[in-house]
Amino acid sequence: MAKKFQPKKTVPKPKDKIVWSRDEKKVEAKGIRLNRYIAHSGVCSRREADELIADGKIKVNDKVVTEMGFKVMPGDRVFHGKKLLRKESYAYVLLNKPKDFITTTKDPQARKTVMDLVRKATDARIYPVGRLDRNTTGLLLLTNDGQLQHQISHPKAKMIKTYWVQVEGIPEQSDLTPLSDGITLNDG
Repeated sequence: MAKKFQPKKTVPKPKDKIVWSRDEKKVEAKGIRLNRYIAHSGVCSRREADELIADGKIKVNDKVVTEMGFKVMPGDRVFHGKKLLRKESYAYVLLNKPKDFITTTKDPQARKTVMDLVRKATDARIYPVGRLDRNTTGLLLLTNDGQLQHQISHPKAKMIKTYWVQVEGIPEQSDLTPLSDGITLNDG
């Protein structure tokens, strides 16, 4: 007697699971906001793109666009001055951050930043995902993929992060108990 086919039981997915795939073709078919298109071309941030639009420095299909929220459709040609803008490919850089580097794109005090270390890694306009303190070393992701950055760093994603801490000397059990119970930082 042949064995009866039994479908596998599916395990329900947790509600807070992060979906890593995205269908950009559907988004682009509806058009994307002009400031987002400019930012994805690597020219500047979205806020700075809003300023370029407001100042009349952006043309779409040879017409100056100053309207906030304008949608770029497939086939549209977007110019910043005489430069034709093209959507930048996503770039991902993993960096083992050394001590004494600031995790920021710019430092007004002219200290060494992680951007100094990755300057030649890509032509894309990347930025750090999360932060590591100046005296902290460890793995740091830098990318121009805003959606991935949001999924990793936003508190709603409930991304579990593990930290390995090395201390001088031998800590007392009374020092370790609060750590094992978990620490709530001032910012949540």
